[in-house]
Amino acid sequence: MSAIAADKIRNIALVGHGGSGKTTLAESIMYKMGTTTRMGTIEAGNTISDYRPAEVDRQISISSTLMTGDYQGFRLNIVDTPGFNDFIAEARGPIRVADAAVVVLSGLNGVEVGTEQVWGFADELNRARIIVINGLDRENARFDEVLQDAKNEFGNKVAALQFPVNQGDGFNQIIDLLKMKLLKFDREGKGDYTEEEIPPEFADKAADMHQIILENAAEADDDLLEIYFDDGDLTQEQFEQGLRTGISKGSIVPVLCAAASANIGSKRLLETILSLLPNPAEVEPEKGVKPGTTEKIEIQSDKAVALTWKTLSEAHVGELSLIRVFSGAVESGSELFNTTTGKSEKAGQIFHLTGKERRQVNSLSAGEMGAVVKLKNTHTGDTLSDSKHKVVLPGIKFPEPVMRTAVVPKSKGDEDKISTGLQSIHEEDPSFVAAYDPELQQTIIAGQGEFHLDVIIERLKDKFGVEVEREDPKIPYRETIRGTAEAEGKHKKQSGGRGQFGIANLKLEPMPRGEDFEFVNSIYGGAIPSKYIPAVEKGIREKMAKGVVAGYKVVDVKVTLYDGKFHEVDSSELAFKIAGSLGFANAFAKCKPMILEPIYDIEVRVPEAFMGDVMGDISSRRGKIQGMEAAGKMQVIKAKVPLGELNKYSTALRSMTQGRGVHRQKLSHYEEVPGDIQANLIEIYQKARAEGSGG
Repeated sequence: MSAIAADKIRNIALVGHGGSGKTTLAESIMYKMGTTTRMGTIEAGNTISDYRPAEVDRQISISSTLMTGDYQGFRLNIVDTPGFNDFIAEARGPIRVADAAVVVLSGLNGVEVGTEQVWGFADELNRARIIVINGLDRENARFDEVLQDAKNEFGNKVAALQFPVNQGDGFNQIIDLLKMKLLKFDREGKGDYTEEEIPPEFADKAADMHQIILENAAEADDDLLEIYFDDGDLTQEQFEQGLRTGISKGSIVPVLCAAASANIGSKRLLETILSLLPNPAEVEPEKGVKPGTTEKIEIQSDKAVALTWKTLSEAHVGELSLIRVFSGAVESGSELFNTTTGKSEKAGQIFHLTGKERRQVNSLSAGEMGAVVKLKNTHTGDTLSDSKHKVVLPGIKFPEPVMRTAVVPKSKGDEDKISTGLQSIHEEDPSFVAAYDPELQQTIIAGQGEFHLDVIIERLKDKFGVEVEREDPKIPYRETIRGTAEAEGKHKKQSGGRGQFGIANLKLEPMPRGEDFEFVNSIYGGAIPSKYIPAVEKGIREKMAKGVVAGYKVVDVKVTLYDGKFHEVDSSELAFKIAGSLGFANAFAKCKPMILEPIYDIEVRVPEAFMGDVMGDISSRRGKIQGMEAAGKMQVIKAKVPLGELNKYSTALRSMTQGRGVHRQKLSHYEEVPGDIQANLIEIYQKARAEGSGG
């Protein structure tokens, strides 16, 4: 593939709810373009975009896939994205770097929760959109109802550009309101169509629907609106101009028809993408800032600036960084600067990708998407630029994880391999995070749902050769105090020769939540030599880290060292460290200790029909409802719930809501646990200590 001008490029994110037919639609478009010579199917596991073993086995998209092809002088980059909730975060990168989104709706199910999520992503980035109602060859397909569903959800900017004549079994006829013709598609799967006059029985419906989108097109441009008022009509050229303007501005979202599995509608969709959707030169220019500042900077058109939107490390394609070039050109062998990390990079081989197929090119010009052999210090969301024109672009916003689990190796000695594998997977999928928690002494992995974590663990085995077992993650409880008390910490040991001696008198007081710890030295008159004071504080801190009553980290305590005693010969830093630890434990026990638990803010989006069940379930988890609000057809419930009650919540929520409920969560604050739970935690700790000491 040769270099191409920006106005001949189209960058499209193919998005929608899982099962709406995005992968099959992408396959039919690539087939019509001649990029592939046969149409693969999900069932056969031979589609261009779902080539990974986990996708073939499960027959769903798990990762976004770039497909590049040329057609009639244009270059089309389509990114097929997952639609199931556990993997829908994969759509964020493609929407960030695309110039428009094709939103696919099921002709049976209409707007679903995944549709709403990707629509929200596109809203955040102000992306142009068109809608394709797919699967119109299926029994019980309902175009009119789905169209109305979309209008109800997204507003009257949604307007039909086509409608089906014979939806259901045998579907192959569409009335196109731009051409004002009947399009009759062949039933052999070639995707071609012929044009005929609109049958009389559909003439009135076509005229009414044509008028609606014609008016939308006129309203998109003041000059066209004036012409429309004067003449009562627009020429075909003016109509198309108004559609292009309205789509780019977001004031028009045209709706098209398709039955992708039969390759019906795909050719006309392809023509619409090329004729009506914006090219890279038409969209609002990217805005960046100087590295390390918030100072905005103009991007120079002749200097290379690109965003890394995905990192690949797969047996099929190798180690690759997928980039979108926004200005200048990225050439093989060129020196680049990663302005996100502050490190230099050198571009190696450059490729156009179509699924797992790679075609080497010398460069990627402004507007293009492609892959560079994995850059050493570059990850998803990083900006690459010319070293003489350093600019940082807005990155990619990934959702916070909603499910966590702990993993332990099945074989001893695999810890390092697990750590390396989890870090590599995170680089490819930033919606997944992993870290060893020294406080909990567990490796915690967190992602978008149980299915997501299953796939991560499977990849760990297949790619890195390590197997792990899952266990419930421990809860990071905290210990603190309600009252004030004083106590002595005394360490005295004599065993022949030099002994150990140190006495520290401490006062403990509660601090406001979130203040953590304050140490005050109030020693006067040399009761404890100054050289031993840091040792006392060190002993206190070590005891706080281990906990006193239940083995959890102590927080929000002020400790004052106000007196003590020392011995000229037997005192030492070790003696005073132990004295500090003992004094802290003795005083803590007198201060009405309590255990705190992490409370999370959760936001649950569910259809109204499930609100009662969901709210009841939240209450059963000791949750407190904070409020409710409508969001289209969905209801948003906001609540505060203890983390200890949220284990596998996303799985339970989907079960309660027939897969339609989703939630987000983040840490809010800590508060006291109920007495029965506190007593149980203390009992478990004391029993473990007794067993550990052989008691």
